[in-house]
Amino acid sequence: MAIVNLKKREIECKIVYYGPGRCGKTTNLEYIFKAYRKQITGEMVSINTDGDRTLFFDFLPMELGKLKGCDVRVHLYTVPGQVQYTSTRKLVLRGVDGVVFVGDSLEVRREKNMLSLKDLHQNLKEYGLSILKIPLVMQYNKRDLAKEGIPLMPVEQMEKELNRQLKVPAFPASAITGEGVGKTLQACLKLTLQSLKKELNWTD
Repeated sequence: MAIVNLKKREIECKIVYYGPGRCGKTTNLEYIFKAYRKQITGEMVSINTDGDRTLFFDFLPMELGKLKGCDVRVHLYTVPGQVQYTSTRKLVLRGVDGVVFVGDSLEVRREKNMLSLKDLHQNLKEYGLSILKIPLVMQYNKRDLAKEGIPLMPVEQMEKELNRQLKVPAFPASAITGEGVGKTLQACLKLTLQSLKKELNWTD
């Protein structure tokens, strides 16, 4: 749940990038960090393993403007994708307001995508949250690799396997080139703010 400080006229909300290991969660945040420099109020913090994979999270505060006279600040996090870090993933999800699920378009990662989505569902459930109700956006990352002849799943297949029941906004993307990264973030921010207004009973 977002933190509302009426004394300081501030609202803080949390968006978590979720997905299997090496799907591009960190790369998403690195691109956002460069592309939205004016809106970013601090430095990006990342803790990596020897294999250069995110172990805990990337932390990226962004300023969004005002909602009902309050400054809105968004904290962006990623979770570690590897199976062995399940407790850390759950911890990072605590207090989440919106989720971006980053699916890996590589054919060989099909099963890992589905397991990660199941893991997200379970971890949200343990916090009393429903994957069907939380602001959620899908991103199908690494679409640029098709040009290199690397076998990718068609977007239609990923939609069917990951988004058939959820029916949330979904975007093909390349976190390396930035294609679809901004659209994904903007869609998640929009859903998160709509949910926040509803939660606080604030109408336009």
